[in-house]
Amino acid sequence: MRYLSPSILSADFTNLAQQIRYAEVGGADFIHCDIMDGHFVPNITFGPLVVSAVRRCTKLPLDVHLMIDNCDSYIKDFADAGASYITVHQENNIHLNRTLSFIKSFGVKAGVVINPSTPVSTLTEVFEITDMILVMTVNPGFGAQKFIPSTLNKVEELSRLKKEKGYKYLIEVDGGVNTSTVPQLVKSGCEVFVAGNSIFGSDNITAAAMELKNLINN
Repeated sequence: MRYLSPSILSADFTNLAQQIRYAEVGGADFIHCDIMDGHFVPNITFGPLVVSAVRRCTKLPLDVHLMIDNCDSYIKDFADAGASYITVHQENNIHLNRTLSFIKSFGVKAGVVINPSTPVSTLTEVFEITDMILVMTVNPGFGAQKFIPSTLNKVEELSRLKKEKGYKYLIEVDGGVNTSTVPQLVKSGCEVFVAGNSIFGSDNITAAAMELKNLINN
């Protein structure tokens, strides 16, 4: 199965509920929430209050990506806000196994994220306990960035390991996902496609989501 996860980072927050609904009608499977703190990445977005509001707007699973320092202090807040998945970065979580277990203790699925310069091998010890691995195909912090082609190698490696070892994690990609890059990502083994600007930056959100969903499924 392959899934579309529109990122509300690119949505119009003055009309967020309706924009989410447009994406749902277009075939969205998840709603992706990018949480940035201005420290780990050079931007600030939103926190648990907005995630809670999004939870009230949709029944779709909420895919919450924490690009923040000191994640453990906020995991309960995001779990209580309605997160279905919480993904944290390998790069700033030195006790990654403990953090993933902490996420799961709230009944939330736990994922881990790697930046474009971080090798897959850094996740060897958590493959068996993670529910999702998010490969950043741009450097995190801003939307509408250009896709980094070399990151496809990591998607391929994760897909190969999953098949060989029987791991259960979903392989997710975030950054530069559009009609040009989706076919490459499908071929590489991506299963969850995070798309922001290519959906919410369109004049017709439903049509844009539908086009991507059709490409993903084909």
